[in-house]
Amino acid sequence: MEIRKIDAAVVTETVKKLYLDMNYHIGDDILTALKKASETESSPIGRNVLSQLIENNKIASDEEIPICQDTGMAVLFVEYGDRVVIENGSFEEAVQQGVRSAYIDGYLRKSVVRDPVFDRINTKDNTPAIIYTTIVPGDKIHILAGCKGFGSENMSAIKMLTPSAGIEGVKKFILDTVAYAGPNPCPPIVVGVGLGGTFEKAAMLAKKATLRPIDSKNPDKRYSELEYELLSEINTMGFGPAGLGGSNTALGVNIEVFPTHIAGMPVAVNICCHAARHKEAEI
Repeated sequence: MEIRKIDAAVVTETVKKLYLDMNYHIGDDILTALKKASETESSPIGRNVLSQLIENNKIASDEEIPICQDTGMAVLFVEYGDRVVIENGSFEEAVQQGVRSAYIDGYLRKSVVRDPVFDRINTKDNTPAIIYTTIVPGDKIHILAGCKGFGSENMSAIKMLTPSAGIEGVKKFILDTVAYAGPNPCPPIVVGVGLGGTFEKAAMLAKKATLRPIDSKNPDKRYSELEYELLSEINTMGFGPAGLGGSNTALGVNIEVFPTHIAGMPVAVNICCHAARHKEAEI
């Protein structure tokens, strides 16, 4: 089979464009969900907040300025074709340079520090990005990219449930996590849930779930029904837009699953703010 060569500069420019676009232009799926929420919101204050969010997104797009001042930490899920070879550089560095260029040239806030505990000095270019790579058949590279603000990231949680907890234990942990988060993650939120795998796999699934289009459903009917049930429960909590009360605490619940060990049932909840910035591209 023929090998396809891709110049590292193409990867860099693709990643740069993704991060500029997602920080300036709200996704159509999220904008549609916000407009729908504004029509169903029971609280006058909540409706006013949603109206301001929609207007904020329009201004950001028109003027190409960030939707939010926290332009997040870059996370990318890459499906890398096994017949692709990168020329004139490495794939890893090409991605990092794309993120670096977007945050510097686009005047996006740089929020990454070099060391998590002792040496919290800003890297000044928002790298390193976090890259999850899966090798797949083919000669293309598919990139699903997001930038995660930490007002919502800090409200996320994981629990290593045992099978005896059952579906009720899963639901309780998810709902308790959202209830504990309250107004902190800038609702209306997107709730990403990862079920199965191992400790770290569940967390990765939950992060990837936040990047899934909000108008999509899990293909397994059991999990799509669970998504709907959890969303309904969350929206009775009353936190509402901006945490000021109302009937729209969440825009959606996205669940991703993976096989797991017979003795375990890992559950991770990754909460995302209303901006839910994500874009994808194929090279």
